[in-house]
Amino acid sequence: MKDRLNLLITGAAGFIGFHLSRYFCGEGHRVTGIDSLNDYYDPKLKRARLELLLEHPQFRFESVDICDKPALDKLFTEGNFDIVINLAAQAGVRYSIDKPYKYIDSNLIGFINILEACRHFPVRHLVFASSSSVYGENKKIPFSTDDPTDRPVSLYAATKKANELMAYTYSHLYDIPTTGLRFFTAYGPWGRPDMAYFSFTRNIMEGKPIKLFNHGKMRRDFTYIDDMVQCIGGLITHLGANAYRWPASGDSIRVFNIGNHAPVELLDFVHILEDLIGRKAIVELYPMQDGDVPETYADIGPLKQLLGFSPNTSVRKGLSEFVNWYKEFYEVKVNGA
Repeated sequence: MKDRLNLLITGAAGFIGFHLSRYFCGEGHRVTGIDSLNDYYDPKLKRARLELLLEHPQFRFESVDICDKPALDKLFTEGNFDIVINLAAQAGVRYSIDKPYKYIDSNLIGFINILEACRHFPVRHLVFASSSSVYGENKKIPFSTDDPTDRPVSLYAATKKANELMAYTYSHLYDIPTTGLRFFTAYGPWGRPDMAYFSFTRNIMEGKPIKLFNHGKMRRDFTYIDDMVQCIGGLITHLGANAYRWPASGDSIRVFNIGNHAPVELLDFVHILEDLIGRKAIVELYPMQDGDVPETYADIGPLKQLLGFSPNTSVRKGLSEFVNWYKEFYEVKVNGA
């Protein structure tokens, strides 16, 4: 990236937002990070991420909720942002069954506030987080961005599909250059405690049972966080070479899968964790849960063709990095080690 960008990253104290903010600061860009620091999971972890970000002179933080339109508009008025990367959202598939209105507020109202801000305070490009969950009951493997995504099986997935439709409309009507990213199961150091790999690690270390649904036959395309960040950085670099627009595409919006293109069965995933931790898991098997899908598998051909790079960190290597971070951050000792 040759020019020094002024970026807004929403959800900057979240897992992906934290890593991405560090990356862009390290590349010499200015980053304004916003976050509501809600209590969906332990805010102490979010604040610990934020403390590290604030060590970068290129980073500044504003406590802003994207649902607060006046505060968001004020931020855009003063910010003069080149690129907006919207990662703020209410996450979690199963949580959406119990707390639907949280998803309407953050994922729909919050997102329309972002779109309206980009419309009235124009930016060079909007990047937003979608999800592999939009593929829902899709039976074709691997999942391609050309596949239909009209059968979501959770409200979370439905809101992410709605984000893509809303972004397409705003891009078409107001010529806002836009990129949507369908993330496939991000994992790694500083990850989210509500994710399976995090709770598996904690419970194995503490000698507590772990629950495997679909009798452990679930397969997930686990994608290491550094690979995700490198892909997003590569996309921004590519866009910079094209005046931050998608050239000759017919539309000013594109959508990409970001996944490892290598699904792993959960039982095998647990065996790797057992080996890295040095303790056997107490496994409890259950039927499929509402809102879940048996497999995710990303077709990353378009991304690889564009960037000449694709995620390739093995699950063993990625989990090793996570387990080491977990032990250090939580000061955990296993089997007296």
